[in-house]
Amino acid sequence: MANTNAPYGFRQYSGTGSAPTYEQVPVVIAYNASAIYFGDPVEPDSSGTVVRGDGTTGAAGIAGIFVGCQYLSVAQKRTVWSNYWPGSDVASTNTVTGYIINDPNAKFIAQTDATGLTQAEVNSNISYVIGTGNAANGLSGAYLDSTTLNTTSTLAFRVVGIVTQPPGGPGTEAGAYNYAIVAFNNVSTKALTSV
Repeated sequence: MANTNAPYGFRQYSGTGSAPTYEQVPVVIAYNASAIYFGDPVEPDSSGTVVRGDGTTGAAGIAGIFVGCQYLSVAQKRTVWSNYWPGSDVASTNTVTGYIINDPNAKFIAQTDATGLTQAEVNSNISYVIGTGNAANGLSGAYLDSTTLNTTSTLAFRVVGIVTQPPGGPGTEAGAYNYAIVAFNNVSTKALTSV
């Protein structure tokens, strides 16, 4: 059975966190920035806040993986806790607190593109495509971009494994849209590395 093209961003596979925070670190989201969905990579910007990543990570690296936020909603007149940031709905004087995972030891599962990845590409560096998030459930549409596989140290992630278990499970078939396990390669809390 072929894998289904249904990207969901970056889901945590392992790390050193535990209840109740599971490695979540608070950050400030840029005022009226683009929407940020659960599982989206986020990048630092020049004002000290974070914005949704664009897949073209430079030397600054990514800030981490977005897992939720809280903000005082103008429309609802109350504090909202959400798994995604809609991109607006706060007064200009208020801030949006986002929560990200930026532990340099964390690993994530993400879907690949139509080319897919193989075991031979483990230990390569790779970037991502931000995709289209889903406002109905707040989930990311980000996925791994196989065209960027390289030894370039500024690429955001390193491929550390291919998901093959359980047999017949989602994303376990070889080829297009399979799942890979990735670790941070270029994150604000980790020095740059190359293959």
